[in-house]
Amino acid sequence: MTLFSLCPARRWLAFLCATSLVCVFCQLESVANAADKPNIIYIMSDDMGYSDIGCYGSEIATPNLNALADDGIRFTQFYNTGRCCPTRASLLTGLYPHQAGIGHMMNDRGHDGYRGELNRQSVTIPEVLKSAGYRSYLSGKWHVTQAVAPKTDADKHNWPLQRGFDRFYGTIHGAGSFFDPNTLTRDNTFISPFADPEYLPRQMANGEYYYTDAIADHAVRFIREHHFEADHQPFFMYVSFTAAHWPMHALEKDIAKYKGKYDAGYDAIRSSRYERMIELGLIDRTNTENWPIDDNWKEKEHWAWDKRNMEVYAAMIDNMDQGIGRIVQSLKDTGQFENTLICFFQDNGGCAENYGRGGNGRERSATPDRETLAADYLQPDMTPKQTRDGYAMRTGKGSMAGPADTAIGYGRGWATVSNTPFREYKHYTHEGGISTPLIVHWPDQIERGGRLETTPGHLIDLMATAVDVASAEYPKEFHDGQAIKPMEGTSLMPLFKNEPITREALYWEHEGNRAIRVGKYKLVAKGAQGKWELYDINVDRSEQNDLSVKQPFQAKKLAEMWQAYAERANVLPLNPRSNKPPANNRKQKRFELKQGAVLNSNEAPYLQQRAFTVEATATVMGDGVIAAQGGSNHGWSLYVQQGKLCFATTRGGKQTIVNTGTEIDGNVTVVAKLKKSGQLTISVNGDMITETDLDGCLTNQPLEPLEVGNDSNGVVGNYEPPNALKGEVKNLIITIP
Repeated sequence: MTLFSLCPARRWLAFLCATSLVCVFCQLESVANAADKPNIIYIMSDDMGYSDIGCYGSEIATPNLNALADDGIRFTQFYNTGRCCPTRASLLTGLYPHQAGIGHMMNDRGHDGYRGELNRQSVTIPEVLKSAGYRSYLSGKWHVTQAVAPKTDADKHNWPLQRGFDRFYGTIHGAGSFFDPNTLTRDNTFISPFADPEYLPRQMANGEYYYTDAIADHAVRFIREHHFEADHQPFFMYVSFTAAHWPMHALEKDIAKYKGKYDAGYDAIRSSRYERMIELGLIDRTNTENWPIDDNWKEKEHWAWDKRNMEVYAAMIDNMDQGIGRIVQSLKDTGQFENTLICFFQDNGGCAENYGRGGNGRERSATPDRETLAADYLQPDMTPKQTRDGYAMRTGKGSMAGPADTAIGYGRGWATVSNTPFREYKHYTHEGGISTPLIVHWPDQIERGGRLETTPGHLIDLMATAVDVASAEYPKEFHDGQAIKPMEGTSLMPLFKNEPITREALYWEHEGNRAIRVGKYKLVAKGAQGKWELYDINVDRSEQNDLSVKQPFQAKKLAEMWQAYAERANVLPLNPRSNKPPANNRKQKRFELKQGAVLNSNEAPYLQQRAFTVEATATVMGDGVIAAQGGSNHGWSLYVQQGKLCFATTRGGKQTIVNTGTEIDGNVTVVAKLKKSGQLTISVNGDMITETDLDGCLTNQPLEPLEVGNDSNGVVGNYEPPNALKGEVKNLIITIP
């Protein structure tokens, strides 16, 4: 009997049953197909140089990354974008960062390439892979939205769960304390690491929460939960460590491994790395030059302090590698290791920023400086004002990095070691700023043996690779019919099989620094006004011999290609200024205040690239701050120390202190005038006492308040907060020409 010989009712019932069976079989087939697809894990570290892991030449212990490299592929010419936010935008979307809306950082500069928000003309890897049956997880740093303190749920439209991820643990903001990170979030909710019922960190028995451990532990948790709850689906995981970004924070057990490791100094460590990189085949003596580190970049007077900074930096990387080892072990424990593609890379080169390195430091106080914070307190600041147990933050030369109450970077000398043997650093598009290791491990598809791959590649390729690996379809429209920009990258899958790939060029731009790579040639410029330099990377990867004069036609051709890219990819105008509407303080040119007055950053005098004059009438009865605006990164302070009048500035973390040598006491009128050129004059009661030249005026508007008679929110001078004046400021006038 056939289906069509049945009565209509029975025929309809039979049709439904048959259709249902077909649907069931289709679903089962779909589930089976999805289950056969590989898992994909992208692991990214923060602010690390090309030579900072063992399998790329370092003395730092990274056995777990080394093991992945030994059984996988190491790329020798892979590139990022030179800075944290643009790299994350590029990685997530497979576009150049300006195309995704984040050509600079997280501020709106008035042009589509510089909105500071991941735009809706782009799709993320998890958004694309969802259609191929993937679940997606993120553990670590996000940093592609301005909404770090959203007022409504709608403000979270660019948070991880709203951009395709199924689970998230990490920080929305870009940097901060490793012991008390700000914007710490689980899924869509801010949490405190000290009032989190879902996570008892590995170090909590010692009273320590450590963010690198927490990132790795949550990646492990997601892998294990996925195995037990959704093993019929493949997963994509993005593990975004903040190690080894400043501040230099590490656990004592890890720091102890590196005590004395850097006694030989900057040059010896850099030379050792260079020789090791040659042994490994990563570079060649014929195409790289291990040029000497400038003496001005080396710390001499405070060598013990700077040596400690590198010991802590190494400990941070060591701890991250331990976490990667736990991630790998969780894959093995759940039977997923062989069928998982793992890629490790970095967001930019070593960081030469002067964070926390200005002025003289101090030892930790014998007793807490402030009251302790509640366990459920949500720490709001990138650099906390204090630790949970009440200790004020310490910066400056002599404050030994590592503990939670320090905020220090490792500086240009060690960054040069990190970037061995390349030029420049994070921010720049010379090789030191944009070169990254890429370790690729995939037992099911990659022949073991630790092969080196010399083909140039870029983070934009990782979207194309994920789409290829997952057999996914990259959409032309998404986000309710919004047209999506085509992928810019090329799948690396052929290279995994030792087959070639082709591309026209690779492009870069950040803060006016720009570059193009076509075959063996690279055209690069430093700064928006910098001239183009041409290098043959095959014979001069250290970028020491500029060929632009010898080969003008080649330079012109590449410059024209870059210009065409810039015009189509939202790069222009080059490095535009912020589009933030002028605040009242940008127009206000005169401020008159008295003892105890406090103006926040938006109300205080706007001093970025401006001259200003401070006139204070006060009764001085001892030491203390007359007035101060800002903190350890940007600011100024007029104060009395050991009875003598002083003036201090901080510019990008560099502290300059002018001690006039003039004792002041009683009723005085002090006038300090800082010109835009950096010329400083100071008079007391009408008599000129100081005339000197500083590096310049303030380069950024201070974030901390203006205070009269105190400096309690991130000190500018070489003193302890709040350093209240013994006496009274009767009148303070600040004028801006």
